[in-house]
Amino acid sequence: MSVPCRDLYLDLMKKVLSNTIYEDPPIPAPWAPETAYDSLNRRLGVDWPSTAHTMIGVLRLDNIQHCVERVLADGIPGDLIETGVWRGGACIFMRAVLRAHGVRDRQVWVADSFQGMPVPDHSSHHADRDLATHLHNDAIAVGLHTVRGNFERYDLLDDQVRFLPGWFHETLPEAPIERLAVLRLDSDLYDSTLHTLETLYPKLSPGGFVIVDDYHIPVCREAVHDWRLRHGVRDAIEDIDGLGAFWRRTS
Repeated sequence: MSVPCRDLYLDLMKKVLSNTIYEDPPIPAPWAPETAYDSLNRRLGVDWPSTAHTMIGVLRLDNIQHCVERVLADGIPGDLIETGVWRGGACIFMRAVLRAHGVRDRQVWVADSFQGMPVPDHSSHHADRDLATHLHNDAIAVGLHTVRGNFERYDLLDDQVRFLPGWFHETLPEAPIERLAVLRLDSDLYDSTLHTLETLYPKLSPGGFVIVDDYHIPVCREAVHDWRLRHGVRDAIEDIDGLGAFWRRTS
């Protein structure tokens, strides 16, 4: 049985974005100190690739495809957004899914400081201060020019891609987003996760998806559960790969 060209294209995009093809070595991190490529780590999105355009791994790219294709099939209105994009790979893949399905009436919003993680201060959540993700900004910080260039490499930089540069508390409240179908959070921190949900979840259409890349990080998970409890959200949270999680909004 022949495989549809659309599926071949999206499968290849996932392999290229995560670079399971050329197997670039990772940047050593405290939780993944290896210096040699490991196929399982890359599949799970555990390592920090040195050149790949995403660090979320193949399984979480599969999840993006599932969520985007589900809202397209079900006619759920709204755009797609990721908050915290690193080199842009997940957003590039979102745009690729729209391209593969010939969708021209949805935007992909690319929201990031493009200068790394914020430096916590006395007003920050205590767990954000303890996590101190800003200490890894030499690997995390990727400029807007670089991310735009990565979109261009795949011929996916067009008028359906919108950038929101700046800190979330400054950019998200004023963002000209009318409605969302997929809301993907990749911001690690309690304050960033809570603020993103407070600001953008009201714009998520019923039937749309929330994806939390960093659900395995206790401080991020705490923010998600605090927010859900505060707003009475009871939709079942589903595991993706032991690290990320997602749920579908029912009302």
